[in-house]
Amino acid sequence: MAWQGWPALWQWVAGCWLLLVLVLVLLVSPRGCRVRRGLRGLLMAHSQRLLFRIGYSLYTRTWLGYLFYRQQLRRARNRYPKGHSKTQPRLFNGVKVLPIPVLSDNYSYLIIDTQAQLAVAVDPSDPRAVQASIEKEGVTLVAILCTHKHWDHSGGNRDLSRRHRDCRVYGSPQDGIPYLTHPLCHQDVVSVGRLQIRALATPGHTQGHLVYLLDGEPYKGPSCLFSGDLLFLSGCGRTFEGNAETMLSSLDTVLGLGDDTLLWPGHEYAEENLGFAGVVEPENLARERKMQWVQRQRLERKGTCPSTLGEERSYNPFLRTHCLALQEALGPGPGPTGDDDCSRAQLLEELRRLKDMHKSK
Repeated sequence: MAWQGWPALWQWVAGCWLLLVLVLVLLVSPRGCRVRRGLRGLLMAHSQRLLFRIGYSLYTRTWLGYLFYRQQLRRARNRYPKGHSKTQPRLFNGVKVLPIPVLSDNYSYLIIDTQAQLAVAVDPSDPRAVQASIEKEGVTLVAILCTHKHWDHSGGNRDLSRRHRDCRVYGSPQDGIPYLTHPLCHQDVVSVGRLQIRALATPGHTQGHLVYLLDGEPYKGPSCLFSGDLLFLSGCGRTFEGNAETMLSSLDTVLGLGDDTLLWPGHEYAEENLGFAGVVEPENLARERKMQWVQRQRLERKGTCPSTLGEERSYNPFLRTHCLALQEALGPGPGPTGDDDCSRAQLLEELRRLKDMHKSK
């Protein structure tokens, strides 16, 4: 771990030296000159990126991140003693999926084999809330599936794995997930009773991000995708540890799944995301219908998950970068080589930029 930290340290040092040089040039250049104006813009952009990278590294690599998570946890418990949203479980033939609202907008999940009374927890960020659901359902927790290392998805691993001694903690070995006991690779399968859950590598948000696909065949029901911070209702996660090409490839992995697959995301972002989708595709009727339903749900503080991948294909702009109308409205056309993936990656970057602008208004 110490060796892996050195490249980031040298990036900070080089970045600081570059900032210092830019400041010196800015100080000695005449007021109003073009070079001064250009350097000022470059300095501001570089400073923001450098400060973000430093802050992100502190959050993910040091105890400061854990302290920030604990503060989030305390505030959310005080503000939402019964959870930020009212949720409903989905029952299939011997399988139950229970969303658990945690923190200010996160979702954890219990996947339960109702016959064997065995449970799997997905991203249990608030161990108290997850434990309360375990006790209410009268099940035994045997596994934790962690999509990625961020504390708002992994913060409960320690307490739950200590409380349930036989509980295994699964996740990617590339992601530094706390209290990981069973590393997973792409296409590995976790079996618990009738539950067959496949891990799919979806880097971009983090280097080792995984999503988990519950196979519907054993219980003759729809498959369920637990998407963490890769995919939300009408949105997708930020690219913290990759580039647009990486994120596009991960989204395409999800696009290869069936239309009836249920999407269980890591956050309640539906209303905000559908609002942005209306900006980029104002005449999308599927989006308009979904927005009306979501607004009715949120007026009563009801959760909006799950959606289906078929629905998401119809209104989620981050899954529609292949659509010609969206490309013509927002993105550059294919380059001289006709590289469609390059064009789609550029469109994905533009969507993210516009989404950030929309959110800041």
